[in-house]
Amino acid sequence: MANDLAQMIHDMIAPSITALGYEVVRVKLMGNKKPVLQIMAERPDGSMSVEDCEVISRTVSALLDVEDPIHEEYSLEVSSPGIDRPLTRLEDFERFRGFEARIDLKDPVEGRKRFTGRLDGVEDGEVRIETKQHGVLGLTFDSVSEAKLVLTQELIDETMARRGIKPQTEPDSFIDHAHDD
Repeated sequence: MANDLAQMIHDMIAPSITALGYEVVRVKLMGNKKPVLQIMAERPDGSMSVEDCEVISRTVSALLDVEDPIHEEYSLEVSSPGIDRPLTRLEDFERFRGFEARIDLKDPVEGRKRFTGRLDGVEDGEVRIETKQHGVLGLTFDSVSEAKLVLTQELIDETMARRGIKPQTEPDSFIDHAHDD
């Protein structure tokens, strides 16, 4: 039910968010007592500011006030997908080729529902992931229940480079004042 409602809300708000120059990454409805409607979005270049979140929040709030798809009190949370972002669109798997990811499946493949490894892009409509145990696997996009990037130093460095920030190559030195007496 929550997934159907989240999809309906996605379909309702996506055209307006796209018209503003953003891409919807994910719409998720969470919680029971007071639900939280989480909307992740970003600019086509992957950037997202607090001001961008405010623009989307105002737009989505106005749309939801008119359509009223959630009949109870809820909280609206608008954010960027972050560095260890969810992979929700087929193009995400190609865009982040070479980075480590965790993919959870709806049904087991080779006896497993979770695979962690390096993304190998998309081929013939299948998400490809290279794991140590299974080599390169092709998984249908429809079989993926959830996928996200794994936070690694390589991913952090690449994200910083895209934002024009020079990655730190060596850790800061520090003095350990703890000692045994």
